Amino acid sequence: MPYRYDLVAVPASTTQSEQSASIAEETVADSEPSAEIPSSGEVTMQAQPSSAGQPAQKALLASTDRTAPSPKTFLERVEAYISRLSTKNNFWHRVTSLIWLPFAYRSGIRVKKNEDPNTFAAVLPFWRFNRNWYNAMAGAALLGNSEIAGGMFVFKSCGGDYTVVCKHLEYKFLRPCLGPAMYRCHPREDVKALVASGGEFNITIDMDVVQLMVAPTDRERRVGKVTATFHVTPKVHHKRKRERASG
Repeated sequence: MPYRYDLVAVPASTTQSEQSASIAEETVADSEPSAEIPSSGEVTMQAQPSSAGQPAQKALLASTDRTAPSPKTFLERVEAYISRLSTKNNFWHRVTSLIWLPFAYRSGIRVKKNEDPNTFAAVLPFWRFNRNWYNAMAGAALLGNSEIAGGMFVFKSCGGDYTVVCKHLEYKFLRPCLGPAMYRCHPREDVKALVASGGEFNITIDMDVVQLMVAPTDRERRVGKVTATFHVTPKVHHKRKRERASG
């Protein structure tokens, strides 16, 4: 007996993979923000201010206020004025040395005018205070005043708002000095550029020590070579350290 087969159209059920794909599409569509795209094709996004970064910004501003130096006191202004006055001319240098630097006052070292602003010269007179038993310039006088001559140059170049401390001093004696001595200072670095940086720095000064002419027939003789390194610090840095230490 022949068999009969009837074909019935049954709607196909959605497979599991298709269901997952439709769910994923609905999730992405819901998560996308509604934004209007201009006709020119450019999308403009406006950043909303976030309150999360405000505490960090306030903390940064507070720390900056703590490190900012307080205004100068009356004594600090007087100290800066006297420091600038000490390098103005030889008269005020002698007056300030009498009080704060007696060795420089007794030795009589003075600044010599120089046409070149990048160099500096100081003269040590051939006084009895500076001479030894052999009637020559004492080595201690030549050595000690070399630090004063180099410090005067750095101090004059930097101004009264800096402290100058000698870190290294090397003197090479070449021959006896039988007359007044002159210190000719030549900096290795650019002092103006270092001061413009606003921070601490080291500067090295090379000095030629020459014996000045006593008689018209005499000639200058180099009696020594000096290498000095100075550490220069803005006074405001010392003030900040004291303020941080005091809390």
